[in-house]
Amino acid sequence: MAEIIKAVSILAGGVGIFLIGMAMMTDGLKLAAGPALARILSGATRTRWQAFASGVLVTAITQSSSVVTIATIGFVNAGLLKLGGALWLMFGSNLGSTMMGWIVAVIGLKLNIDAFALPMIAIGVAMRLSGAASRRGAIGNALAGFGLLFFGISLLQSAFVDMAGMIRLPDGDGPLDVLLQVIVGFVLTCIVQSSAAAMAITLTAAQNGLLSAQGAAAVVIGANVGTTVTAVIAAVGATPNARRASMAHVAFNVVAAVLALLLLPWMIRAIAIGLSWAGYAVDPAIQLAIFHTTFNVLGVLLMIPLATPLLHWLQRRFRTREEDEGAPQFLDDNVLQVPQLAVDALRREVERLGAMTRHMVRGALAAASPGVLGQEHASVTRLASVCQSFAERMSRVAMEAVAAEQLADTLRTLRYYESAAEQAVAAAALHDRTTTATGQADVYTAFLRESTALLDHVESDTLPADGGESLGTHAASMEAAYGGLKAKLLADGAAGSVRISVMEEALRRYSALQQTVKASTHRARGTDPID
Repeated sequence: MAEIIKAVSILAGGVGIFLIGMAMMTDGLKLAAGPALARILSGATRTRWQAFASGVLVTAITQSSSVVTIATIGFVNAGLLKLGGALWLMFGSNLGSTMMGWIVAVIGLKLNIDAFALPMIAIGVAMRLSGAASRRGAIGNALAGFGLLFFGISLLQSAFVDMAGMIRLPDGDGPLDVLLQVIVGFVLTCIVQSSAAAMAITLTAAQNGLLSAQGAAAVVIGANVGTTVTAVIAAVGATPNARRASMAHVAFNVVAAVLALLLLPWMIRAIAIGLSWAGYAVDPAIQLAIFHTTFNVLGVLLMIPLATPLLHWLQRRFRTREEDEGAPQFLDDNVLQVPQLAVDALRREVERLGAMTRHMVRGALAAASPGVLGQEHASVTRLASVCQSFAERMSRVAMEAVAAEQLADTLRTLRYYESAAEQAVAAAALHDRTTTATGQADVYTAFLRESTALLDHVESDTLPADGGESLGTHAASMEAAYGGLKAKLLADGAAGSVRISVMEEALRRYSALQQTVKASTHRARGTDPID
């Protein structure tokens, strides 16, 4: 009993030192290579293979797929990385994470660790102490982390040697045994929060005879799936795109795991035959490192045809109201070959965007919160981007002069609506702290009334039955009311009844409101009485 307690204590200490070493190494490498990593990630969105290579490289440098995955989700959450690029960045990160298995198998379990682990720790600490705020200190941190990592592996080896004759891990090859081994790997990764640590424990256990190669491979599969927990936690409360990126990470690992489980006995046998054919001894740790890399490569190959359908499926999930409103209802690439139909479809979509914009304008007039208008603005911006992209594809098709003129007019109207949405957001961020905003001042009431009347008239079915004359009348009334409101504010400022800074903010607010009302009432119907 005492021997078991001693072995378990050494095992726990070894895992702890390994995790501390991993953390120090990762932090040190991130600081030492910070600018380079930023440049690598900034180029990750150009093509899928650049994103994939970036994921492999950054994970190989930092030795933490969890860090790369969380950073990727954070970039997507902030809008700095597109979802398509994020998918391949994370696929590459999964392959890059296999590097730790090779480090453990080739160095950690083969060399005399004591001969270099402790000197690495000493040199690393000396570098850190002599240059704590410099790159030398970061490199020292990484070097000391490497030393602690290998020292932790040494303790794991010692613990498993002592435990070899006392305990036996689940090591059958039946379906239930394999499932239990996968669960062990999954739970182990969740507990230590590091697939690298789980990999080191598994390789060391297999190397010391506590697990067969196939049993250890099943544990490795479970550990690979266990890394998805970190991504799922990171996506809680995040944007829809960040949650989609997290689900893509889960999908890749689950697909790769299922494929590896289906091929498990044959893969282990093929790797053993390959090592023997190449003249190498069938070493369990090397065998597992090859297996880990191989099934991640197979997962990437499987994702080549599945990535686009997966992306489309994810884009239909976790949708918000803003995304649904920002999705086109009339645009269809099938009509691009008939320019007049394409122009009509674009015009209807822009009219719908105009209605969304006028809803924002009414909110700004009613003093809606900037947060609410910001969400509506996101929908308008998204739909405007889709309209512009559709128009660009239209421009590649030959069209008659009439259709070209209608397209130009529709795009001009689209720009008016975008400007109106921007001004509505700007107005919401400003405040009127004068008595004018209480509703007691006739000039404020008149401006609000005439602006609302103009919006109502633009959205009525009678326009332009009178050739736009009534619209011009409403527009002139709104402009006159705005002029009266502006004059009242200037008079109050000149009289000293309000501070100049308060007056200026109120003037900026009402100027933005006047501009947003004016821009939002431009219509793609050949009438433009306001300009």
